[in-house]
Amino acid sequence: MANQVKDIVAILEHHYPPYLASSWDNCGLQLGSYSAPVKKVGVALELEPEVVEAAIGLRVDMIITHHPLFFQGLKRLEADTPQGKTIYKLINAGISVYSAHTNLDAASQGLNQHLAEMLQLQDIKPLTTDKQDELYKVVVYVPFDHVKAVQTAMAEAGAGHIGKYSACSFRTPGIGSFCPEEGSQPFIGSVGILEEVEEYRLETVIEHNGLQRVLQAMHSAHPYEEVAYDVYRLVNGGRIYSMGRKGKLPQPCSLESLAERVKTVFYCPGVRVAGNRRQMIQRVAVISGSGGSVLTKIDPQQAEVVITGDVKYHEAQEARLKGLNIIDAGHQELERTMITLVSDLLVHESRRHGFSLEVIKLNTKPCFSIL
Repeated sequence: MANQVKDIVAILEHHYPPYLASSWDNCGLQLGSYSAPVKKVGVALELEPEVVEAAIGLRVDMIITHHPLFFQGLKRLEADTPQGKTIYKLINAGISVYSAHTNLDAASQGLNQHLAEMLQLQDIKPLTTDKQDELYKVVVYVPFDHVKAVQTAMAEAGAGHIGKYSACSFRTPGIGSFCPEEGSQPFIGSVGILEEVEEYRLETVIEHNGLQRVLQAMHSAHPYEEVAYDVYRLVNGGRIYSMGRKGKLPQPCSLESLAERVKTVFYCPGVRVAGNRRQMIQRVAVISGSGGSVLTKIDPQQAEVVITGDVKYHEAQEARLKGLNIIDAGHQELERTMITLVSDLLVHESRRHGFSLEVIKLNTKPCFSIL
């Protein structure tokens, strides 16, 4: 069976959950059908005219963008407007469009994590607490001979992540009792006879986003007709999600040296620097896109410099007054790295799932040039 848009969406939303998006954002399928077949996927920062023309020429079936096609409600669709022309061309070419924006920024392996890793930061952590997952404990009772299969199925579905450890679980032995009633088809025992079975109480944890997936895997692997299990909501929360990251450089360097490194890593024609260029820096924060509005939330004890884009004059002045240095690398320069990030993810996941998928990077020209 051919890949469908819904298959690609499932991969993206597993890694970049939609609930991580900001309330003002419009992530998700922008254009097309979930059931449309997909053989070629293009990845782009946004739907600029040259991106659309390239996608049509390359016979792309689906485009994944960072910036959404629609930010606000569309009141009319006119073929004579720039947006209207784009939409008509995409529809006529049968191209679906999906956008992963602030959910991609905030995801645990999303854009800001990618930027921090590109800078080779160490001890990378969320910069702020924008959202935190609800955490659940799943307890299931399994006969001895099947506990490994059930534990493995639940772990492969995403259960048992604690910090940097995966497949975490705990089990204790005990005796389970039950009496099959008329109409039942018991795996163990007979109708009308009280049965006692040696079972394990298997415990693991899962975040809200993966709860139903783990329960489905548990039911599929469990031998019983009726599975006895409990789900507890925990007070201790799950992973913290943030629109930025903070970390430490392997070795301190001057602000000026770090700015040069940023230019090299992100292929910036130039950067704007606010602060003391000779100051030695080790604690670094990075915020993709426009991070000026976040500067007020950052304590200088967290970071000595913030690398971001689109910083306004008064935002930079306020940051400097409280001891924060700024490297403005540019909105596009930071966010276009999502093209490689998402492309690599799709290639890896399509191979893992046995999809036949061609992934094409649809790069665009810089919005600004330095004269």
